[in-house]
Amino acid sequence: MLVMLSVLASVGFFSAVGMKSTLIIMEVIPFLVLAVGVDNMCILVHAVKRQQVELPIEGRISNALVEVGPSITLASLSEVLAFAVGSFIPMPACRVFSMFAALAVLLDFLLQVTAFVALIVFDFLRAEGNRVDCFPCVKVSGSNGDSEQGSHQQKPGLLARYMKEIHAPILNIWGVKLLVICAFGAFTLASIALCSRIEPGLEQQIVLPRDSYLQGYFNNISEYLKIGPPLYFVVQNYNFSSESRQTNQLCSISRCDSNSLLNEIARASLVPESSYIAKPAASWLDDFLVWLSPEAFGCCRKFANGGYCPPDDQPPCCSSTGGSCGLSSVCQDCTTCFRHSDLQNDRPSTSQFKEKLPWFLSALPSADCAKAGNGTYTGNVELKGFEDGIIHASAFRTYHTPLNKQADYVNSMRAAREFSSRMSESLQIEIFPYAVYYTFFEQYLNIWKTAMINLAIAIGAVFVVCLVITCSFWTSAIILLVLTMIVVDLLGIMALLNIQLNALSVVNLVMSVGIAVEFCVHITHAFLVTSGDRNQRMKEALTTMGASVFSGITLTKLVGVLVLCFSRTEVFVVYYFKMYLALVLLGFLHGLVFLPVLLSMFGPPSRCVLIEKQEDRPSTSSQF
Repeated sequence: MLVMLSVLASVGFFSAVGMKSTLIIMEVIPFLVLAVGVDNMCILVHAVKRQQVELPIEGRISNALVEVGPSITLASLSEVLAFAVGSFIPMPACRVFSMFAALAVLLDFLLQVTAFVALIVFDFLRAEGNRVDCFPCVKVSGSNGDSEQGSHQQKPGLLARYMKEIHAPILNIWGVKLLVICAFGAFTLASIALCSRIEPGLEQQIVLPRDSYLQGYFNNISEYLKIGPPLYFVVQNYNFSSESRQTNQLCSISRCDSNSLLNEIARASLVPESSYIAKPAASWLDDFLVWLSPEAFGCCRKFANGGYCPPDDQPPCCSSTGGSCGLSSVCQDCTTCFRHSDLQNDRPSTSQFKEKLPWFLSALPSADCAKAGNGTYTGNVELKGFEDGIIHASAFRTYHTPLNKQADYVNSMRAAREFSSRMSESLQIEIFPYAVYYTFFEQYLNIWKTAMINLAIAIGAVFVVCLVITCSFWTSAIILLVLTMIVVDLLGIMALLNIQLNALSVVNLVMSVGIAVEFCVHITHAFLVTSGDRNQRMKEALTTMGASVFSGITLTKLVGVLVLCFSRTEVFVVYYFKMYLALVLLGFLHGLVFLPVLLSMFGPPSRCVLIEKQEDRPSTSSQF
């Protein structure tokens, strides 16, 4: 009920301020809040049950909140901050999801420490009054012998006895400690090495149901399609005036520079493995220069009055009724546009360029003149404002190599951008690449940077919260170390399971920081407030909180995660079931194996010792 109220309140608030919810919010956040919220409830109930039975219920609740309240608050605030960090991700879907989740977790925590505590009081009063749980109005007869036999405190459960009698003594053995430190350290180092194998992207088949007919479609596209998507190199502010050298810096025909843009594209197509360019570019500029040259006598022609004259095999020179072509009296006086003497080094002047370019783009290609630009280059040149001698935008079209994997799309876009940047710097001309899929894969160029920044902010926020609440840099540093190891190990698991880095996995990584806190703070807080040497305090912390962490955190999260494995959509199985299952197992191992060993060897001093020393000082001075 509390989970439902917190989720509905979060959705209602953001809907009221105009933010739209998505399907993933309604499908994932309830499971997420349930997995996060049930932990604190179980820990709180276990703490109440550990109190002395003869105390009034108000006293037991008060003592339980004193015992676990700080760690619950620390874990919840860390989770809220970790989720809130996701709202800074520049990906809209991830940002909205993180904002909804942060508010839902915060509201769930507030309901836990208010409404749930009140419900605990009512439930204990019901139990002490011998009333039936589902029917509290019905009272049954019973004796209080069990409570009297319990004298001061309830008997510890099986898990608590296991933690005290088996788990803690094994971890106190020095050989086991060294083995644990070496094993976890080695796995973390291996995970760092494996991180380079994580590929950015999101396969399209994953977001579809397993039985969707589109699965076969995408598989066939990947297997049989042998041509890549069109690639356009867009040139901005091309100066075609006679005084400028940019025409020769772009073209690839005779008298063009050897390092011109189109020549470099042709050279790049010879190494498609690295350039991802399949063939030389189709150039409107080359075809235009050839079209107006005197050698192409059937292309650029004019009437005696100076108007455009089409080739002999096109109307009005050729009758559309099927008559003979080239004999019409209409085109008998047509002549070529230029003689060699009219051109400067086979290049048109500025006025000639401005006059003939619209002719070229409107001319229809035919057998007599295949270089005409209508249809082929109509959309490749922006003529608006070109009267000033500058074409503000024009494109040269080529093709990428066949792209079958997400990594191919990302690498091809990166290679095209690097090529354009290099050519822009070399030619001093503004050039950028464009393909239709660039809009969707833009996010993956900096996905690693985005992930690392958000993880650093999340872990830093958790460190600050720990430092403020515990007032111990030593304790906060240990929690920071364990959290970092869990996140790094999760990245290693992603590499082993071939889970790609994308918006979903980035949000999961950020959320893992908040969720992993729960496996650390309760054990660390119990260790901090227990007296004795480090080994004794570690044993007492495992006895007190180990069972709660295992049953209240690990098992509840495990049950919530296992539901997702039955999803028909692969995206939920990969990015929620597998990643969350790995997170739960890593958190369990680090929280109940590595962290106790680390605390027993390098743990901070006990708070009880500090308090006792502070209390002893005035009494010592009074004796003098």
